[in-house]
Amino acid sequence: MSVPNIDFSLKETSPNIGGGRVSGSEKLTSSFDLVEQLHFLYVKMVRAKGLPRLPDSPLPDPFVEVKVGNYTGTAKPLGNSPDPEWNQVFAFAKDRIQAVTVEITVTDKGIFVGKLSFDIPDVPSRVPPDSPLAPQWYSLENEDGRKGERGELMLAIWMGTQADEVFPDAWHSDAASVTGESIVNTRSKVYISPRLWYLRVNIIQAQDLVPMNNNRAPEVYVRAMLGHMVLRSRFSPDKNLNPAWNEDVMFVVAEPFDDPLILSVVDKLANNKEEVIGTCSIHLSKVEKRLLPIPVGANWYNLEKPVQGNTNNKEVRFASRLHLRVSLDGGYHVLDESIYHTSDFRATSNLLWPPAIGVLELGILNASDLLPMKSKGGRGTTDAYCVAKYGPKWVRTRTIVDSFAPKWNEQYTWDVYDPYTVITIGVFDNCHLQGGSNTADSMDQRIGKVRIRLSTLNSDRIYTLSYPLIVLEPHGVKKTGEIQLSVRFTCASTWNLLQSYTQPLFPKMHYLIPLSVYQIESLRHQATHTLSLRLHRAEPPLQREVVEYMLDVGSNAWSLRRGRANLERLLAALNLLVEAWKWFDKIRKWKNPMSTMVVHLLYLFLILFPENILPLIFLMCVIYGASRYRKRPRHPPHMDTKLSLVEFVQSDDLDEEFDTFPTSKADIVVRKRYDRLRSIAGRMMIIVGDAATQAERLSSMLSWRDPRATSLFMAFCSSACIGFYVVPFRLFALGFGIFSMRHPRLRITIPSLPQNFFRRLPARTDSMI
Repeated sequence: MSVPNIDFSLKETSPNIGGGRVSGSEKLTSSFDLVEQLHFLYVKMVRAKGLPRLPDSPLPDPFVEVKVGNYTGTAKPLGNSPDPEWNQVFAFAKDRIQAVTVEITVTDKGIFVGKLSFDIPDVPSRVPPDSPLAPQWYSLENEDGRKGERGELMLAIWMGTQADEVFPDAWHSDAASVTGESIVNTRSKVYISPRLWYLRVNIIQAQDLVPMNNNRAPEVYVRAMLGHMVLRSRFSPDKNLNPAWNEDVMFVVAEPFDDPLILSVVDKLANNKEEVIGTCSIHLSKVEKRLLPIPVGANWYNLEKPVQGNTNNKEVRFASRLHLRVSLDGGYHVLDESIYHTSDFRATSNLLWPPAIGVLELGILNASDLLPMKSKGGRGTTDAYCVAKYGPKWVRTRTIVDSFAPKWNEQYTWDVYDPYTVITIGVFDNCHLQGGSNTADSMDQRIGKVRIRLSTLNSDRIYTLSYPLIVLEPHGVKKTGEIQLSVRFTCASTWNLLQSYTQPLFPKMHYLIPLSVYQIESLRHQATHTLSLRLHRAEPPLQREVVEYMLDVGSNAWSLRRGRANLERLLAALNLLVEAWKWFDKIRKWKNPMSTMVVHLLYLFLILFPENILPLIFLMCVIYGASRYRKRPRHPPHMDTKLSLVEFVQSDDLDEEFDTFPTSKADIVVRKRYDRLRSIAGRMMIIVGDAATQAERLSSMLSWRDPRATSLFMAFCSSACIGFYVVPFRLFALGFGIFSMRHPRLRITIPSLPQNFFRRLPARTDSMI
């Protein structure tokens, strides 16, 4: 599937940040210096007093409307009081204000109570770190503009920027069409991931089990349940009343620990039936936290079993016990992201954290050329917001309603502990607003994602770049717009930064007590599920589809396109060896006699003076690296459509990649894809078999599988031993090199003697069925 001529490149921009004082290497120290300064008219409604009461209403229930031009914000009081309070802030973007006055109207059940008006040019300005502007009492006016017994309002009005502390929780004119409880989904927020722990349950043995049928040997296993997650051990090889396992079961748990760990000993009966012999419950708050690779002490836990016929379903103790070693392993880093682009490598316990080496600052400026993501009122629209994730800190910008070129200009900071980390920025369409697809099952649609690796950034430099937003869909790759970011990585100590390159990537527990690949993938699935549930409980919630997209859930699923892309990456990485062999082949074939003579002289010099071999190799590396300095990358890498092979991928490949698991396709489609998979796997099987054959031939030289071949090889080894003892090694190397680079007229095209001998060595392919 070919893609039209779409520009997926990275562009350097020149935004007006830092008051226009930013160059490529200039340092700025003020806050919000990575974003363009936005000006807002803030109106803070605090409370009222002395409002007149309606004849049929014992208490006033006033609504306040703040109107600036075509924008109107409404606030209702908190609670029912004779002196109502609002504590609501309204923010009107200055560049959209088309009026000279601010009109504030108070109504009670639709009846006019009073009003106020302020001239916008006379509104005072405030710039943090100045203290907040003190609110004042203002007497309400009647419809004729006269002040009477209409009551008073306490409010504050000023001109400010997005650096104001009330900015995140204010009502914004950008979201004027959003009303009701949906307004909370438009605000910018910061989320902190809960601390995740690995819960290790070492099941040792059980004692004095009491099965239902004493006439048979019990076949038992242990089932562990934590919340909705259920894991189980293998069946005990000891089919008696004291079975043993010595097996680990691991969970991912988040603080605070809400759910207890419930362990059940289950006996497998005939006809696939099961009987719970006993259960025990362990509260995680009482579990020991392990920071070192020293195992914790094992304890015996009494099993409990409900009495049959007990209507109260009370648990009673009996003689059975379970021997366990339970610990919260805080020495590991709980992986919730892909290991290739994770944003944190620190251990769970903060006692094992290294010191911070710098600060990462991100300015989310704006987006442009966004595509319509949904239909509203018969036309396409987009309500875009950004989410950035680095370490345990997630940030979410405010939602710009109904705009294909939203301007956020919000700045955030993170502490950096390792330069080999990645910050992820995603753009989404908000589908939880009034007037959109605001159903309970609606999902925020993904617009695109950007990853930036910190090790590719120069310290103390401001990068202002426009990244393409790319989404892969079942019908092909699509550019959904561009996002403009400004990034700065500030390092306090260059020595600490360089020293971090010599430290282990993961905490020591990963190397002393390593986890298997299966355990890592299973625990990562648990971690992403736990994070999705916890972040969804925030207000406003961070939707599950957003968390999964940021964490790359499902990236390990089968993809023929990704497999081909990885193969192309491998070939590109080996291209240096291929180019070196092509160069040497030209030397051997005397394509350029002058170059061949130079290589002969250089080779002769190295053989006669072998102590210069290693210094020359390192000198060549220095010269090669210095020659590439002028061609070094100027910008950090971004999503590469050519590397991912999404520009010319077949439609059937994408349809298979986006298929559900288990598959939802018809039998004939599944049969066709299965046949194709068999053909690909057949070629892979041949490649693996060829590699195994060469390895077996190498090992069969001295295995006497072929007595004549082994005898010949041993005779050759005896002759070589005598020859290398008599002839100096440098003369042998000199002769071998000159013989390899001999003139083509002295060559023969048939395979050489060593090749013929090696190809005749036996392998185990004859024993394959």
